[in-house]
Amino acid sequence: MAYEVKYTLSDFTPDVGIGITLPITGPNGQVFNLSYSTEEQLLSNLTNLILTRRGERVYQPTFGTTIQDSLFEPNTLDLVSKIKFSITEAIKFWLPYVTLNDVIVTPVIVELGKTEENGVTIKISVSLNGQESEKQLTYLATTNTIQLL
Repeated sequence: MAYEVKYTLSDFTPDVGIGITLPITGPNGQVFNLSYSTEEQLLSNLTNLILTRRGERVYQPTFGTTIQDSLFEPNTLDLVSKIKFSITEAIKFWLPYVTLNDVIVTPVIVELGKTEENGVTIKISVSLNGQESEKQLTYLATTNTIQLL
């Protein structure tokens, strides 16, 4: 069943918060920083989805992506397509109000002190349905962590 996402009036009232942004603790130690626009909340929701490992969330076992599980696979073209598929499917299901414009996955070698670790950079280009502006987010995923760059 299709449904239409409607924009809230809070986009037009800048002093009304509509959600919580990530990271939960702000730069001044303030907890639960609020987002004041639909676009800002979209970016926070997308980051939350990407950083969550599928099966990690209690009572929502299908929430998240399989990026970290994929990083233990051989570094081939199949790895790139598997990560793209995981991201695309998660956004389609959990964030239907988002238009996914592009996903670029690039294998990299990250230097951590004196050691090197395999990983991928993930560039995601999205826009909010019905709006022209396009936002890009870049993540670095290694076998130990996924982080927003």
